[in-house]
Amino acid sequence: MINADCVIKVENLIKKFGDFTAVDNISFTIKRGEIFGFLGPNGAGKSTTIRILCGLLSPTSGSAWVSSYDVAAEPDMVKKNIGYMSQKFSLYDDLTVEENINFFSGIYGVPYNLRSERKEYVLYMAGIQEHRTTMTRFLAGGWKQRLALGCALLHQPPVLFLDEPTSGVDPIARREFWELIYQLSESGHTIFVTTHYMDEAEYCHRLALMYRGKIIAEGTPGSLKETLRGRSLMYLDCSDPLESMRVLEGEDGILDVAVFGGGLHVTVQNPDIAAPQIQNILRQHGIKIGSLETIQPLMEDVFVAMIEEEDKKLL
Repeated sequence: MINADCVIKVENLIKKFGDFTAVDNISFTIKRGEIFGFLGPNGAGKSTTIRILCGLLSPTSGSAWVSSYDVAAEPDMVKKNIGYMSQKFSLYDDLTVEENINFFSGIYGVPYNLRSERKEYVLYMAGIQEHRTTMTRFLAGGWKQRLALGCALLHQPPVLFLDEPTSGVDPIARREFWELIYQLSESGHTIFVTTHYMDEAEYCHRLALMYRGKIIAEGTPGSLKETLRGRSLMYLDCSDPLESMRVLEGEDGILDVAVFGGGLHVTVQNPDIAAPQIQNILRQHGIKIGSLETIQPLMEDVFVAMIEEEDKKLL
């Protein structure tokens, strides 16, 4: 069962489709008010897990509870106690802002005597009071995003599932949206969010990385970065990144080389030894170095390293 501090609990969850195992014996818990990031490449099993937790799909085996309700035995109660927002925003473009709110108030069963109050809350929370009569299709992406979040909150659910909620919006709108998520977390909402933006992983209280149906890492952003101890990260800006990657891979002391933006992230055992080594190798191949410096790892570096370690186990 689930205790008072725990809002989501998953134990040995398995989901199979024929001979294919989409979710492979995963377990985790999420506390009240926590922002829990769920990350992983396409096909990792994230969407299947979310569908199970939202009461839309039955597990093959194992257990899961959301807000004390068993997702397999009480899916209808689970649905009443969650809000869900997808990257498509689930809005109707041929309705005005206000009409969308009215529609979702009915869908979520908001009592009639509370609908006006909840509508005003959504308009205020989203900052779109002046756009209540605007057709939704004319809203900018950031405004649509806020409206979709507000509609998911109309019935005041304790748990919010946000599936790639910032996909397709500009960086300023993304930052403002995360400010809203923090406000919701501070007011007691539990947030379960998937994102493919690695910088957003830094905003979560805790993270889980899913790969090939399994959770291969879980913890705070800081604790996950600690897993890279014993190795250092260097940023290399050079005249030919792809050729540099080819000639550096496999050299002693160089653990990994990956394209990052217009340069390379080079993972090494000892930067003091690796720096002159890299310079000599590239010089021999006629490659010019713009800069080579030691940097702090990003979550993207952590996850790339973890996935590569997982792949090595399969060789």
